[in-house]
Amino acid sequence: MPVFETHQGSSPIILGLPHTGTDVPSEISERLNDTGKMLADTDWHIHDLYAGLLDDATTVRATFHRYVIDANRDPQGSSLYPGQNTTGLVPTTDFDGQPIWKEGEEPTSADVEHRLAEFHTPYHAALEAEIARVKAIHGIAILYDCHSIRSHIPFLFDGALPDFNIGTDMGRTCDPAIEAIAVDVTVKARGYASVLNGRFKGGWTTRHYGKPDSGVHAIQMELAQSTHLATEAPPFAYDTEKAGKLRIHLKDILTRMEDFALHAKNKGKPS
Repeated sequence: MPVFETHQGSSPIILGLPHTGTDVPSEISERLNDTGKMLADTDWHIHDLYAGLLDDATTVRATFHRYVIDANRDPQGSSLYPGQNTTGLVPTTDFDGQPIWKEGEEPTSADVEHRLAEFHTPYHAALEAEIARVKAIHGIAILYDCHSIRSHIPFLFDGALPDFNIGTDMGRTCDPAIEAIAVDVTVKARGYASVLNGRFKGGWTTRHYGKPDSGVHAIQMELAQSTHLATEAPPFAYDTEKAGKLRIHLKDILTRMEDFALHAKNKGKPS
């Protein structure tokens, strides 16, 4: 299986999908313990949730699981949230803090270097290429990084996570108007809770690519899985009724961001 899948569109919007993949090569899978083999920390069905919301959006999706290597972590291994519980570039525990590798089979530094070369680097090379292509067309590119997580994970955060978790690294990764679109739609979405730069402020992808002064904007949307799954436990089934309601708001966000980008492209052009 290729380590990523790309669909090229003509929109200024690019959807990043680093955590929906479930492929684990056999030589890696056999080193996982029973907890690890559950792949519980997958962003379940997120590629299905966003499918077709914006017909001409570009998508770049990692097919490998985050336990192989996390495509949304700093390749140098720096923590996204120093001092807080989190998982690393090649996780050693799941989101509940439980070991995921058989004793004595934990990834070595050589394993990490190999997986960087074989998985992490190719995914980001593809993402970089699409950002450059889209920016060449429009003079602007908006990377919208798609994520989901269980709404209750005491190891990572207290209480229940809001439904919509918008991350812009405290406004550093995108134009304020792009951030405002996400906030406006989610705050007005009846029956949902939202937060801006709460527990999740944007992962490495958002922080690395989001350079508004260069015309590349990035924003992360972390969804509570209770918004679109029948249950946040195995088999992590997709709930089409829940998802259908959620997709209305996600489509609104993406459409308004696309309109912003196209307006920015045309602004100042002579009539």
